[in-house]
Amino acid sequence: MSAPRGGIDLGGTKIQAIVVDSSYGVLGDARHPTPQEGGPPEVASAMAAALTEAAKQAGIETAALAGVGIGSPGEIEAKAGIVSRAKNLPDWGGSFPLGPRLADALGTRVAVGNDVSVATMAEAELGAGRRHDSVLGVFWGTGVGGGIVLGGELWHGRGSAGEIGHMVVKRGGAKCPCGNEGCMEAYAGRAAMEAEARRRVKHGHKTSLFKLMNEHDRPRLTSGIWERALKHGDGMAEDLIDRAIKALGAGIASAVNLLDPEIVVLGGGLGVRFGESLGPRIEERIGLHLFDHEHPPEFAVAELGDLGGAIGASLLVAQA
Repeated sequence: MSAPRGGIDLGGTKIQAIVVDSSYGVLGDARHPTPQEGGPPEVASAMAAALTEAAKQAGIETAALAGVGIGSPGEIEAKAGIVSRAKNLPDWGGSFPLGPRLADALGTRVAVGNDVSVATMAEAELGAGRRHDSVLGVFWGTGVGGGIVLGGELWHGRGSAGEIGHMVVKRGGAKCPCGNEGCMEAYAGRAAMEAEARRRVKHGHKTSLFKLMNEHDRPRLTSGIWERALKHGDGMAEDLIDRAIKALGAGIASAVNLLDPEIVVLGGGLGVRFGESLGPRIEERIGLHLFDHEHPPEFAVAELGDLGGAIGASLLVAQA
């Protein structure tokens, strides 16, 4: 039996670490908040701490792992383990040798991949897309990321394939964190939704969003805060979620019209939390914009849930 392996899903708000066996059963897991100060070195330290905690829970030293895979946002130089321009992470505008830094800290080999690509591959191999050869993964969270599996293989393009959050859904529209205007992420990304909520509050609009955020001691509007606000019937939350759903529908449909995948899998923090309640509305909006209305793709919520990104990262160890 092969040694257990680790997986780390690095997000804008949380670091999810797991240790899995050869069948990808979870032996230990830990979740830590993503540091908002200190830049890449502080984030790397928090990642090492989370994986060490997961390994301890699994009863194994990190050095005894077969390896650790990392799913990270930003531009990835996989062979060197370098992550660059991870704009949804604090002070990560440049390049940082994340793989080598964690290999030193954990005492085992480390493989680095794009966070959404590895999560999509996990769903294609082990989750909602496992019976399909072509999968479009859409991960709705701090930003909106995408992954593409064609013929059972991840499609990387020249290195930036799958950036579905930057499909333009409105010419000359809202400014996106990427610098362009009208991107899907500018309307549906959690960070952009929070920025818009703050802008509206400054202009006198009322909402319970930030009151709920403070009551629950959250530093930002997490998916849980959005859920509570919707349950309270908060008008601004309902409007911004509706705005996000319309953007998701248009952007995902455009990608479907280009790629014609067999299935669209919705994941990410917001996607998993709202998949059951809002998934049908997103699917309906996709349908409005399809070229081939007679043969829409299957639509499913990510089966691997919050651990999907970390499980996908652990797949990198076997691939390496």
